[in-house]
Amino acid sequence: MKKYLLGIDIGTSACKIAIFNRQGEVLASGNGDYPVYYPKPGYAEQNPDEWWEAIYQTINTTMQKSGIDKEEIAGVGVDGQSWSAIAIDKAGKVLTNTPIWMDTRADAICKRLNKEIGDDVIFNLVGNSLQPPYTTAKILWYKENLPEVYEKIYKILQSNSFIVYRLTGVLSQEKSQGYGLHCFDMHTGTWNEEMCERFGIPFRFLPEIYDCHQVVGYVTEEAAELSGLAAGIPVVAGGLDAACGTLGAGVIHPYETQEQGGQAGGMSICLKEYSADPNLILSFHVVPNLWLLQGGTTGGGGVMRWFDKEFADFEREEGKRIGKSSLALLDESAARVNPGCDGMVFLPYMAGERSPIWDVNAKGVYYGLDYSKTKGHFIRASMEGVAFSLKHNLEVAAAAGAQVGELKAMGGAANSRVWTQIKADVTGKPIAVPSTDSATTLGAVILAGVGVGMYRDFEEAVEMTVKVKRYHQPNMENHKVYEESYKTYLELYHNLKNTMKER
Repeated sequence: MKKYLLGIDIGTSACKIAIFNRQGEVLASGNGDYPVYYPKPGYAEQNPDEWWEAIYQTINTTMQKSGIDKEEIAGVGVDGQSWSAIAIDKAGKVLTNTPIWMDTRADAICKRLNKEIGDDVIFNLVGNSLQPPYTTAKILWYKENLPEVYEKIYKILQSNSFIVYRLTGVLSQEKSQGYGLHCFDMHTGTWNEEMCERFGIPFRFLPEIYDCHQVVGYVTEEAAELSGLAAGIPVVAGGLDAACGTLGAGVIHPYETQEQGGQAGGMSICLKEYSADPNLILSFHVVPNLWLLQGGTTGGGGVMRWFDKEFADFEREEGKRIGKSSLALLDESAARVNPGCDGMVFLPYMAGERSPIWDVNAKGVYYGLDYSKTKGHFIRASMEGVAFSLKHNLEVAAAAGAQVGELKAMGGAANSRVWTQIKADVTGKPIAVPSTDSATTLGAVILAGVGVGMYRDFEEAVEMTVKVKRYHQPNMENHKVYEESYKTYLELYHNLKNTMKER
């Protein structure tokens, strides 16, 4: 039996390629960067061809670094960011940049369709309210604003299905990303042709639906030449990055919950039965017959990446001198500030906000400044604000009946002990951190491993690959302090939302 699996993660700022053995150990990995374009306020888009170029180049270098024989790769799994709307023609050419999950340009279209079709009708079918970041509104934005593109569309693809297409030549749509289209029946996992007609989306735009672990095709000669993989390797349909990360964190049973610390923040609660809330996000899990009730925010690990880029020149230089990363030094500064940040509060609405407030006009805010505040206060307030957004989503989920206990952390932010402890203290919930910060690519390769028969089932795969390296128990004294800060957090948005809208 072939020994290894290759995972591809299409992130917002970069792709990640990782090669795993059957035990879930990373043998080699690499990253490939590509830009996000912001041509106008409310716009955030990427070029899918730049994803593909970065991916095949990074596969090549990672394979070379690993020293593994390409014939020993048993399968490929692909996960990707949510809510793309990749328009391709019959020849497979990308017709325009795709708006990504942060894009809110279609706000007016959503408001109009919610009135024309009925927001309750839409929600009852797909389990998600119609909002600008979703795929549906982006397709209709093409129709109204790029008719020369729209008339050439053959299929609309998601991020992972686009890369699967580039690898195999097969057009696909897997279940976990179906929720981005409001003509997808979240009860049955099938397309609803009547709703396509009501939205005015041609049914022919929609690819065939596959289970996430299903082999859809095999690496072509052309893709093999570009990537350095062997032609003929099986490629599974893959899934949503948050759902793959949830699997990679070991969440496969009802009410187990992943805490997301990637570019975006939030959580994913595993459910055995359909249960939707209009303020949250519902998708299929990448594991069959399960759903994920999600909170998805714009301010997650990306907040500290932004802070590091804009305000950590000193930490970068000092880090070079003493052999530490700038993020590690920012952590140390945050740790020196009291829980509750001495009254300073941050709203992490860095690109509008998704769940649970769904406000494209929401803005990031630092509140509580005075002459006693230091750079450390800004750092800790940033971390606490993201934790408050997590708590807000968990509270909405609890009101909907999804009570959770332990959180399983994933993403780069989970590497910060300070930040993870803050999240435990703010939410009052224990947090387990798995032994890899490659949970998302691990989830992708578990799909491939189950799909090609390397694992008997998902239970065996998780038992074999997911190990917890540390736990964070909540400090309930700190939790009491944070309860007061959280009230301020909620009041700030409530009192400022009309001002945000007007500006």
